[in-house]
Amino acid sequence: MIILDCEQRDESWFAEKAGRPSTSQFGEIITPGGAPSKQATKYLYTLAGERLIGQKAESWQNAAMARGVDLEGEARQFYEVVNDVEVKQVGLCFADEQKRFCSSPDGLVGEDGLLEIKCPTLPVAVEYLLNGTLPNIYLPQCQGQLFVTGRKWVDFLSYYPGLKPLILRVYWDNVFIVKLKRLLDDFCDELDAVTDRLRALQ
Repeated sequence: MIILDCEQRDESWFAEKAGRPSTSQFGEIITPGGAPSKQATKYLYTLAGERLIGQKAESWQNAAMARGVDLEGEARQFYEVVNDVEVKQVGLCFADEQKRFCSSPDGLVGEDGLLEIKCPTLPVAVEYLLNGTLPNIYLPQCQGQLFVTGRKWVDFLSYYPGLKPLILRVYWDNVFIVKLKRLLDDFCDELDAVTDRLRALQ
């Protein structure tokens, strides 16, 4: 694993992410069931466009998403206190020197773990707590983080102030990751090809 030391969401972080598949969007490539996502082409075109313009495309953010970003530090401190651990914050992680895809975990835990924080709205936080399982929508992201970093597990934390937090440990799923690797390799190859075609049109 290669770690880029920078602040998440700063200029250099966005610059490095531009044009690269990121684990937060792996659900655009593979479904929780391990099938190819129907959103892959749109995501591929977005990344190819980013490579041409040299920057991240503008992304929409509502008030709930902005609030989640603001609460992330509080949630991380809660996790550290409850588990008596220190969470190391990192900017961007790459699997190898090729840097074809990336991951921005919310922290590294010890030698084997990761932390992924979600600060959903109140009704969604209640739903997560009642279900007590990893929401399907985040399965590709969590497994993708394990694949990129080579870590063994990721703790998924759903945090809403005043409500009991939900902490779930998600382990490396080899069956899913084999499918992810195949689809991700194909996606990256196609992304390179589409980028070349676009550049030829410039």
